[in-house]
Amino acid sequence: MTATSMPDDQPQQRTHPYPRHWEADVVASDGGIVHLRPISPDDADMLLAFHGKLSDRTRYLRYFGPYPRISPRDLERFTVVDHRSRVAFLAMLGDEIIAVGRYEGLTPDGGAAVQEGAGTDKPVTSAEVAFVVRDDHQARGLGSILLEHLAAAARENGLSRFEAEVLVENHAMVRVFREAGYQVKRAFAEGVLHLEFDVDPTEKSIAVRDSREQAAEARSVANLLHPASVAVIGASADATKLGHAVLTNLLLAGFTGPVYPVNPDARSVRGVRAYPSVIDIPDEVDLAVVAVPAANIDEVMDSCLAKGVKALVVISSGFADAGGGGKVAERRLVAEARAHGMRVVGPNALGVANPAAAVRLNATLAPALPGPGRTGFFCQSGALGTAILANARSRGLGLSSFVSAGNRADVSGNDLMQYWQTDPGTDQVLLYLETFGNPRKFARVARRLARTKPIVAVKSGRHTGPLPSLASVGAQIDESSVQALFEQSGVIRVQTLPQLFDTALLLAYQPLPSGRRVAVVGNSTAVNLLVTDGLLDEGLELAGDTVDVGTQAPPEAFAEAVRSRLEGADQPDALIAVFVPPVAVEGTAHANALRDAADGAGIPVLAVFLAAEGIPAELSVRQADGTPGRGSVPSYASPERATAALGRVTRYAEWRDTPVGEFVVPDGIDTERARRLVASFGPDAAHELTDPEAVELLACYGLDVVTFRQVTGADAAVVAAEEVGYPVVIKTTGEQWRHRGDFVGVRLDLVSPDAVRGAHAELSRLTGSDEVYVQRMAPKGSSCKIEVVEDPSFGSLIAFGLSGMATELLGDRAYRVLPVSTEDAKRLIRAPRAAPLLTGYRGTEPVDTDALEDLVLRIGRLTEDIPQIRSLALNPVLASPDGAFVTGARVTVGPVPDRRDTGPRRLR
Repeated sequence: MTATSMPDDQPQQRTHPYPRHWEADVVASDGGIVHLRPISPDDADMLLAFHGKLSDRTRYLRYFGPYPRISPRDLERFTVVDHRSRVAFLAMLGDEIIAVGRYEGLTPDGGAAVQEGAGTDKPVTSAEVAFVVRDDHQARGLGSILLEHLAAAARENGLSRFEAEVLVENHAMVRVFREAGYQVKRAFAEGVLHLEFDVDPTEKSIAVRDSREQAAEARSVANLLHPASVAVIGASADATKLGHAVLTNLLLAGFTGPVYPVNPDARSVRGVRAYPSVIDIPDEVDLAVVAVPAANIDEVMDSCLAKGVKALVVISSGFADAGGGGKVAERRLVAEARAHGMRVVGPNALGVANPAAAVRLNATLAPALPGPGRTGFFCQSGALGTAILANARSRGLGLSSFVSAGNRADVSGNDLMQYWQTDPGTDQVLLYLETFGNPRKFARVARRLARTKPIVAVKSGRHTGPLPSLASVGAQIDESSVQALFEQSGVIRVQTLPQLFDTALLLAYQPLPSGRRVAVVGNSTAVNLLVTDGLLDEGLELAGDTVDVGTQAPPEAFAEAVRSRLEGADQPDALIAVFVPPVAVEGTAHANALRDAADGAGIPVLAVFLAAEGIPAELSVRQADGTPGRGSVPSYASPERATAALGRVTRYAEWRDTPVGEFVVPDGIDTERARRLVASFGPDAAHELTDPEAVELLACYGLDVVTFRQVTGADAAVVAAEEVGYPVVIKTTGEQWRHRGDFVGVRLDLVSPDAVRGAHAELSRLTGSDEVYVQRMAPKGSSCKIEVVEDPSFGSLIAFGLSGMATELLGDRAYRVLPVSTEDAKRLIRAPRAAPLLTGYRGTEPVDTDALEDLVLRIGRLTEDIPQIRSLALNPVLASPDGAFVTGARVTVGPVPDRRDTGPRRLR
């Protein structure tokens, strides 16, 4: 691509602050980290060095000629930019530039835009874009990354279009533009392709971005969980030291690659040759486990960076978990690691594990791992990690991988979910969460993952919040927001670790149910009855009568009763088998018989064997390595736990069968007009819009408020009633009166001037004010409230509920995370407990729910497009068979909040 030419008499540029918010750490397609930042004049020498390392062909493809060296004039032009009409990004690895991307603004006549401040009045709305990647870093997706970040900077600066000139033989660069997801126009002349495209995100470009992000982050985690070699820094012969435990666990697990102890004071540790420093290890090191005091971390980092270690697992504590200077040390650790392309697990982590036979990695403090399986487990708490692993092992739950990330300074649960989405060895995901690093991204990634693989999560701090030491580790979210996030994303939420394993065992070894009908076969009438109660409590149905084979039934009779229910004409969607051991009778034979009867059933079968929990050997279908496989029957120690686990899994199966919905743009939206209107309010602190301002803004998105006037005095009220048309309603302007459930501040169905004067007099005596709203009467209906509420982590949530004192008192509102799909809108208005009042409760005529859903979609679109909206309430909305009518609105705007999951790809 050509470099945009500049006039010889380049004027002095206007000084703009360095846009530090453009800096970003990004995962390349090979899983390595690259740091992006805007260029500065101080980068001149590095740019010359970068140019000198380009091959002749790469320089030819970029500059359309040999261009062996950068002239002083071009060097100044390349490094001195205004960050507005002329922008350049550097991709850095350590102290070296590995790629450069830039755009040069163009005037409407196609000429090059001069630096700002030159006195020209020509607007800059488009720019020529170009980038070049060092030969040894090509094919890492850096061109796509640079294009994303340049496009985001252009949009921020008011540019709307990119152009590019590309040699036709530059196949890699042509592919970058072709596959970016933009609508590209092409023209060809004399071996050069001229490309043009708008830089506003499209549905396709966002999908491309997310797909590339998932692939890159999955690759980075794969590098972490499949190392070819491991170094233990701080390995020790002292059994009380962390380094001793990690090294011992690596060796006992039989890691398939070489293990290198690092200890400057020992020639060997546990019989394995030790090295004074990582640098002294003769071979490459993929993973380094750090178990040295936090005070020594800088020295360790220097050696790891010099060695080119690919990933770090920091077991040591004393960082952000300790507060004070530990937070600074942690940030410095991650910044240094990322600058050199390295991922970090921790600090304060229990470690990482991959029990697969081809890896056998146990780089944790846990002495024993569960066997290999198909369950991925992410845990934030190092303290709980060992107990969690022991619990999984005792219950027979095999793992595909395990990561305890501690402070999550870098690698987080979002990264692991990206990996598990495409990991063929993982069928389900378990999460133990204390805080969220990037909740919006969690919602997006979890929703996609849960469509193919179930996610079961425990979220601690439901009532108390996180521990003080975790306050800086991630975002603490309001409980209602967490519940909305999980419900919308299809995450199976459980309250306790035992519930987590109860649910995981069923998902790991049995198929998903296709419905709610459950058969019960057992040898105890009393326990069968408890199972029935539990099923009904979970909203499940009993498939026919329970079958009681009697307390003395032999194994063959027990198995035959199970088989007959599974193979009968009226096949249930699931079956629970109950066995209470009679006196002097072991359950082994009955368990073997049940396992054989359930083999190949095609529906989930679970057991309530009161003497067994988990996957006992007798209920296990053994794989070649002796571990439980698909078809094993999970056993529960009580009926309540069995039915609760089945209820959770059934609801998840129903969610997965529900269509995703579409993220539509409703008709009649004028986004540009709305943006201009909000911009006219100024960038000051949050303030509430006046009624006319709110009505105008809402109208840009097809949200019409029933016609009203705000007036003072009875005569003015009568005039307003004539203007809006009878019948009318009069309301006080004070919200404390207007929104009361007893309607004391409202007078309805006024059909004449005398009625208006009488109502005005009553309200004036009540409130002491002559000011009222006069509004045309909307059709009578159910009073609802649709709200956008600000969440410090998500940015915004949309809430829906019916109006009324009982609803407010009981908190009967439902929430959804933005953006909302058509299916999200449908579920939202049906989620409150009072929602049956909208759909024909006790023979009433159902309201127009399509109209309510349309309001939700329009509000969601408005809030996503106009991030300055900090709160919005449509109250009341009268829902009737004739439609949904907005009779009151309140909007507050303010500075744009931090949206950590918008814009181009970047790490937290």
